[in-house]
Amino acid sequence: MNAKNLILGLSVAAIGLSSCCNTSTKTNVSLKNEADTASFYIGYMYGSNITGNGIEDINMDAIIAGMNSALQKKDAPADMMQMNMFLQKYTQKAMMAKAEKALKAGEEFLAANAKKDGIKTTESGLQYKIEKEGTGAIPADTSVVRVHYKGTLIDGTEFDSSYKRGEPTEFPVNRVIKGWTEALQLMPVGSKWTLYIPSNLAYGPQGARGAIGPNETLIFEVELIDIVDPNAQK
Repeated sequence: MNAKNLILGLSVAAIGLSSCCNTSTKTNVSLKNEADTASFYIGYMYGSNITGNGIEDINMDAIIAGMNSALQKKDAPADMMQMNMFLQKYTQKAMMAKAEKALKAGEEFLAANAKKDGIKTTESGLQYKIEKEGTGAIPADTSVVRVHYKGTLIDGTEFDSSYKRGEPTEFPVNRVIKGWTEALQLMPVGSKWTLYIPSNLAYGPQGARGAIGPNETLIFEVELIDIVDPNAQK
């Protein structure tokens, strides 16, 4: 499994696909059977795709009208290629606007955060705060480590948590985002740090779809539990 995906931790299972007919899903419609549940999940995935592409100015009536037209096989666009080109340009424009907004917000956040007590900033721009100082070994970039972590955006939106999954995660230090790779090589085992990772040390202008958009600054609470391969320690 790709270690970056472990850090991202955006599992499709969170949608609830493990239950083909989950009537406990909180919606404004009644999901009485498998067809109802499948229909809701299809809509959820389409909605996730829209927001994942940075499109925020949504006309729900137009979306529903378009879906109805497709399902009823009527009122199709005269030129499908032109439709695809329009959507591609529109999506790119939306993503660029979202990226610029996130980059500015991240820069402002980090500038203010750097002035707070206990915040340390490295040459790369990575910021961290030592919540608990460990006394163990420090990983090398080739080490495999075991950690607990929680990841949020600067607005507090949580996008992943090993704590919620109930078990720590293991991965190679050099197979995660740059901010993690740098920080882990500074942390003694037993440490608990809060990392403030600028977008260029995270997922950059591409983002990671889902909750992590383009140019997002990320915050991680990281607890370094152990180095799995002792032969790779510094």
